[in-house]
Amino acid sequence: MSLLFRLLGRLPLPVLYACGAVLSLVLQYVVRYRRQTVKSNLAHAFPELSETERRRIMRRFYRHLCDLTAEVLVAPRLAPEELARRVVFDNPEVLTRFASQRQSLMLLTCHQGNWEWLLHAVTPLLGCPVDAVYKPLHNRHADELMRHVRSHLGNPIPFQNAAREILRRRREFRAFAMVADQAPFKRDKRHWRTFFGRPASFYLGPQKIAELAQRPVVFLSMYQLRRGYYRVRLEILAEPPHTKGGTEILDRYIDAVEASIRAQPHTWLWSNRKWKHQPPAAEHTESGMQTSV
Repeated sequence: MSLLFRLLGRLPLPVLYACGAVLSLVLQYVVRYRRQTVKSNLAHAFPELSETERRRIMRRFYRHLCDLTAEVLVAPRLAPEELARRVVFDNPEVLTRFASQRQSLMLLTCHQGNWEWLLHAVTPLLGCPVDAVYKPLHNRHADELMRHVRSHLGNPIPFQNAAREILRRRREFRAFAMVADQAPFKRDKRHWRTFFGRPASFYLGPQKIAELAQRPVVFLSMYQLRRGYYRVRLEILAEPPHTKGGTEILDRYIDAVEASIRAQPHTWLWSNRKWKHQPPAAEHTESGMQTSV
């Protein structure tokens, strides 16, 4: 399968985009890939919009999802200068300040824009390896593709090994990155927060790892300018020392994620079953709730 990914990645990006345009129609209207999930998520997230406006976001979401797949396939062969032309940072000084001090960082982002290109583009700014912490995907082929793409960055780290690997490399000048807006498994410890107007669970990992590593935490929001071109805004969520036992960093991350998605809804992963679980008790479903289980 990795051979197939490499062969597809050699095709010109416009050709892959053209294939993706057809695929987006197939996914939405023939296969109906998670169509009900996308429709329900948008209805809950944007009740103030009309049905027509939400359908427009949904159509643009499927198109962007297929464009994203094309861009991920070509990521390993994009030259650094080409990637720098396609992914522009509004305020790179946020990162270069830490890089000049050889200060290791914790980078947080979400499934918006092209998070794979983002991880590649941020590496030259830092001048150090970026270890991507990832949650293995249910689909074996998709997971293989992600690991293949991220292996060009630094050392892809499975989520369950993150704390050990970060401690092992704590004396090295490195960054580690997490795309941390996925829904945790039921067996995992979770933090519940109101997210787009209803209860949603988040991994406690970003908070716990920040406390363990005692590194500055930076959020990267990514917006599409046009097909194949993006801009990134950097925001410092916290600087050490981080107090142990709280959820402040995670709460700031969640607020930043929602604000980023609202700024450009169609580029977020609405097929994600973010709200598939319910909080442990009804009394925790009020707006602004904060509880960990």
